[in-house]
Formats: sequence, structure tokens, C-alpha cells
Amino acid sequence: MKQSNKLSLAFSTCPNDTFIFDAIVNHKIDTENLKFDIQLADVEELNKLAISNKIDITKLSYHAYLYAQNNYKLLNSGSALGYGNGPLLISKRKIYPNEISQLSIAIPGINTTANLLLSIAYPNAKNKKPYLFSDIETAVLDSEVDAGLIIHENRFTYQNKGLKKIIDLGEFWETETKQAIPLGGIVINRAIPHEIQVKFNKILRKSIEYAFANPKSSYKYIKQYAQEMNEEVMYKHINLYVNNFTIDLGEKGKNAIKTLYNKALEQKVISFINDDIFVE
Repeated sequence: MKQSNKLSLAFSTCPNDTFIFDAIVNHKIDTENLKFDIQLADVEELNKLAISNKIDITKLSYHAYLYAQNNYKLLNSGSALGYGNGPLLISKRKIYPNEISQLSIAIPGINTTANLLLSIAYPNAKNKKPYLFSDIETAVLDSEVDAGLIIHENRFTYQNKGLKKIIDLGEFWETETKQAIPLGGIVINRAIPHEIQVKFNKILRKSIEYAFANPKSSYKYIKQYAQEMNEEVMYKHINLYVNNFTIDLGEKGKNAIKTLYNKALEQKVISFINDDIFVE
């Protein structure tokens, strides 16, 4: 069992992550003697870190957690989970939903929740090609693929490039389940002592609460990793993905995650889900 008070911590360069972790990284709150080796990466790289059990604490897609569940538990703080913030399937031309199964589709990674939602909605859509999320619009515009599954800030920019929405998979999920959309969460390695797991969850919550109380304090840190994004889009992105569920999942948030996993079981995307997936 890992006893060190220095932990490896990874999260994405997206504004919602840099916003919530700023107070930890830049020593704006008391981390209670815990120290961190920080790593920033694209979400699919983070997913691979967790699936290969190479990190102590990381952001990941809720989809990826299914393949990392034996080594990690989900924290109650830090999640991107909410309403009206799901992935969009977009294209250059008008495409009807009954055509989706025949399309070649750029996806932001095999292990992303966006891909899981697409699999739940359209299980016969098999012709998928992984791309870095920020390259998907270009792949569609260049006709490398028929359609693209976009996440993050691209939902604010795709129309400016003349692209059209085929379907909002978040709307599909909310209509189907009447639940919030679970996109990504923070996990901690099961090998870390329980008291440290609980302590880090408390520290992360304090970091998020600090960010809410001082929303412009993290601007410099966010901008460092979102150089191409203007301030308005940055804060639209944060407002879309950071909310009360980010502070604490609560029973409502946990139920949404369990619903996603039950749907994955029904579709045979996975064969099992552990009972103890949350840090309690």
C-alpha cells in the first residue's frame, strides 16, 4: 500500500480542470502536507494512464473508469456532470439520424464518455476513427470522415465553421434517462490508504470552492493552457462543466453514473461493475 505523502496528479488542459485545480497547484489553499507531481494531458491520454494503472490521482472519462475500476475509486468532488453539456455529432451536410450507422465518425478517443454515449444511442455505428478532440472539426471539414463527435469548447465554435449538428447526445441521454450527463470524474488509486483518499477529496473540494469564490483568480493559469481560446469562450466552457455536482456528486450524481454503467451493461459494452466504486 502506497504510504508517501507525495502523489502523482494528472488532469486535462481544459479550462474546467485548470479552474478547479488552480488552488491546489498554485498553493492558494492548505493541502495538509500532501504534495503533488502534476501532469497535464489530453483526456484520452489520461484515460490510458488510469487504465494502465500508472497514476495516483487523475481525471478520466466515466467510460474509461469501467476499464480501471479494479485499481481506482471515484471521488465525490471534481466531476464534470450536468445538463445541456453533452457531446454533439456534427457534419458538413445535413444528415438524418437514421443514416448515422453508415457514417465514418471521428471520435475524441475510444475510452471517452462521448464514445460510450454514441454506442448507447447508435450501437450499430461501428466505423469510428479516434482523433485528438481539437482536430475533429478539421477532419470533418477536410472530408476525412463523414461526421465528428465533438466535446469541450468545440460546441461553441463548430457553427462558425459552417458545420451542422446531426444530434445532441446529451439531449438524447437526458430524454432517455431524465438524469444528468456523467462525462468525467476524478479517481484515486485503491492502493492509497483510505484516510489519504478522504483527505484528498476534502482538499479538492476546498480547491473547487476557492475557485467558485474567486473565479478570476485562476485566469492566468487557465489561459496558460488555453492560449487559442478567448476569455468569453473559456468562461462559457467553465460554466458548462463546473457546477454543484463538481463540488459534490451527492446521491443524484451517483445515480446518474450508475445509470450510465447499467446502460453499458445492457449494451454489453462491459461485463461487470464493482459495488464499491466511490470513496465513502
